[in-house]
Amino acid sequence: MAPRLVFHLFTMVNNHDVAARKQKEREAKLSSYRKGRIHVPNDAVDLSQYPLSKLTETERTIVQCDATAIVDLIRKRVYTAQDVLRAFVKVAVATQDITNCLSEVFLDEALLQASKLDRYLEKTGNVIGPLHGLPVSIKDHIKIKGLDTSSGYLGWAYKTVADSDALVVKILRDAGAILYVKTQTPQTLLSLETDNNVFGKTVNPFNRNLTPGGSSGGEGALIACHGSPMGVGTDIGGSIRIPAAHCGLYGLKGSVARLPHSGLLGSHDGMDAIVGCVGPLARSARDLELFCRVMLDAEPWLTEPPLLEMPWKRGVANGEGLPDKLVIAILFDDGVVAPHPPITQALNKYKDTLTRAGHEVIEWQAVDHQNGWDLIAKLYLLDGGAEYYETIRAGGESEVPQTEWILKHAQGRDPYTPAEIFKLNLEREVFRSKALAHWNATRQRTVSGRPVDAILCPVAPTLAPPHNTTSWWGYTSHWNLLDLPGVVFPVDRFKATASATFPLLPPSRNDVEHFIHSQWKPATYDNAPICLQLVGRRHNEEKLLAMLGVLEKAVKENAL
Repeated sequence: MAPRLVFHLFTMVNNHDVAARKQKEREAKLSSYRKGRIHVPNDAVDLSQYPLSKLTETERTIVQCDATAIVDLIRKRVYTAQDVLRAFVKVAVATQDITNCLSEVFLDEALLQASKLDRYLEKTGNVIGPLHGLPVSIKDHIKIKGLDTSSGYLGWAYKTVADSDALVVKILRDAGAILYVKTQTPQTLLSLETDNNVFGKTVNPFNRNLTPGGSSGGEGALIACHGSPMGVGTDIGGSIRIPAAHCGLYGLKGSVARLPHSGLLGSHDGMDAIVGCVGPLARSARDLELFCRVMLDAEPWLTEPPLLEMPWKRGVANGEGLPDKLVIAILFDDGVVAPHPPITQALNKYKDTLTRAGHEVIEWQAVDHQNGWDLIAKLYLLDGGAEYYETIRAGGESEVPQTEWILKHAQGRDPYTPAEIFKLNLEREVFRSKALAHWNATRQRTVSGRPVDAILCPVAPTLAPPHNTTSWWGYTSHWNLLDLPGVVFPVDRFKATASATFPLLPPSRNDVEHFIHSQWKPATYDNAPICLQLVGRRHNEEKLLAMLGVLEKAVKENAL
């Protein structure tokens, strides 16, 4: 046998051992908190209620609360921090068993911290901070001091133990939050599903045959099952918003330089042609506001130089200065892939409801979405994917299917030269200028004479799709390219009833649309959440959340 082949086989076996060791260690840390495994029938598709099956009535009440309610109840001493943490831990352990959503686990340390917080409140009568006692889950590649940060790479396992906390983690700790688990991410992180060779694939709790999304897919699955009241994700192409949508949650991607982003580990660190954002996933819109307020009240720009000094405007987030009647543009079709019928139906529902509530609604005219994807794909892979390949090969592993899919976008070309990168950056700025002018020009089409306040649009062309089939990012990545904030919110749950009828999809305009339209079979998406996305102007996160409040109120009060 050739020496190279011997070495390659040794590397593969060695890294199989690394994965087995990581999984065994995770199981050992979970086992002492598991009071017997939950039995899930082999033919069960909807797994979402199983993690709640062994809770006491009090525990069930606790985990049904959103983060804002939890911190209020702890402050009022209705529950202790230990009460709250134990309830969420019980659900988190069960959720891991059925969805494979966790990476690192540090429950003993979390319970010790909860005990300290309880003693502090008992002794002083005061809370440590605005998140006193709140369990918060953290996406794997966000550094927590002393914990491994494999981030979906076999080659990084045991070699990337963090020597410090990410800034977002430090702020959470200072605010009184309790960190207890880290959650699954995909290989490379550049994926809208969650699959890696360290811990394996994460499944959607509402339909195990579907993906929970990515790259914050572990967060999505965990929070959807009530195993965490609030989680921290990141987003460079949809990685907060897609898991939020596929798991029926709220998720916010702000504009770059608004929320703290330092202390993350990932490929292409230092690349700034397109930059990701840290943001929250949660069970209510008010929890998104709570997270942003805590982050910016900590004045992170004094620690992280790229951040803008933009304190959180709580009044604006609560609706101050908002017009009585909004002007909303709805994007029904981005000109590349028309969405599946349940998504179009949800958009039409909001159109009718907003109109009945007296708001002005116009149709958003899509511009250059295919060109936008072609450009951002180049910005993602300036080096032709070389660093991703190098990291994967160093770990002796192979590409998972969604890694193969995204890296094909750079197949057959060399890394861009500095001159070519300069040109791409100029193209990005021209693209952004054209999009901004397009937004401003909507004043010519509105009755009020004002440009639209926000864009209501799909999060993806499908509901949560079957594993390994995600193939169009354009409904999320487009807003990353433009650096516009986007918030995802739940609308409904899809039920594939035999009597339901749906309009025919339009003729396909390209191969991607043809494939996605061929996926449309109602039974495939049974029980999948239906979510939509609201997009606002750059660095207007407060106004965006305020407008979401208006939309949700309108639906509540005016829906037929």
